[in-house]
Amino acid sequence: MTKFLLVLHVLAAIVAVGPVTVAASMFPPSARRALADPDNQRATETVRLLHRICRVYAGLGIAVPVLGMATALSMGVLHDTWLIVSMVLTGIAAAVLLALVLPRQEEIIEAVEAVEAVEASEAGTATAAVGVAVNPRVTVRLAMFTGIFNLLWATVTILMIVRPGSTTGA
Repeated sequence: MTKFLLVLHVLAAIVAVGPVTVAASMFPPSARRALADPDNQRATETVRLLHRICRVYAGLGIAVPVLGMATALSMGVLHDTWLIVSMVLTGIAAAVLLALVLPRQEEIIEAVEAVEAVEASEAGTATAAVGVAVNPRVTVRLAMFTGIFNLLWATVTILMIVRPGSTTGA
């Protein structure tokens, strides 16, 4: 049963967390393109798709810690320091994704849609309001938060592979 749970845990991590890390990393440069060229429908759709991938797979990602806890319980390592550190880092990564990455992606999508609306209506009054949301610093901060999220997941992955006290001799 332990091997089965471990396989499910690893597959869930690959299938759920992998797409989030890739899509979240691709989002800031795609957002810059969409904001720079509001007429580019492909850039706008790419931003929306990347955000949808992040949102959906973040939801599926809850399976990773659930299966990880079941695996740890089955292996009898639930109280090992490396696992506790991994669980804390996983919680921090989830918080970064839910509190910093996804909301900023949504703000940028709203800005892209607002720029499209301004371009479509050619209303000069809305341009000033959109300018604040289009600030390039927003995408730079998002890239930083995404990098923190990815670094946390990389650290958890390393702890899972090289765990102290491992029976693999690694």
